Amino acid sequence: YGTAKSGHLVNAEEACADSERVMYNELCPPTAPFFGFMGAAVALIFANLGAAYGTAKSGVGVSSMGVMKPDLVMKSIIPVVMAGVLGIYGLIIAVIIGNKVEPPKDGKTMYSSFAGFGHLAAGLACGLSGLAAGIAIGIVGDAGVRASAQQAKLYVGMVLILIFAEALGLYGLIVGLILTSKEGKCE
Repeated sequence: YGTAKSGHLVNAEEACADSERVMYNELCPPTAPFFGFMGAAVALIFANLGAAYGTAKSGVGVSSMGVMKPDLVMKSIIPVVMAGVLGIYGLIIAVIIGNKVEPPKDGKTMYSSFAGFGHLAAGLACGLSGLAAGIAIGIVGDAGVRASAQQAKLYVGMVLILIFAEALGLYGLIVGLILTSKEGKCE
């Protein structure tokens, strides 16, 4: 309920009928930018969670292995680097989405709900794929680095498994890029 010019309480329908109110467009509601910004946030947050977990878990393996064979530390740093790349995937999607969210002009929302939902989906696809990839890289990196210190023949197998785990994050990035290219008009 709001107050009319005469001081009487009016219901929502009368308030919307008031000519001084901003016109509401169903295709571009004022809440649409929220979904776009949430897409940017979840892309970065979840991808960085995956990167942090992968870095920490595989870093523990590298540290433990370095006690036994310090000469293999630089060779075993690959899982840490691969986990760090996942955060970059989330950053890329977050920057793209953040630049596509348009501010209102003359009281009208210029950003459609179609674009908002697409950007939320892009952020979730990239972020959650990065989280899954980070978990996989962390677990494989930890066990693989320790095992390859004891048996050198396991190193190539570990790297192959890490590549396939990294591909999971790359799939999310690709889908996120496709979803961010979708545009909805406010007309």
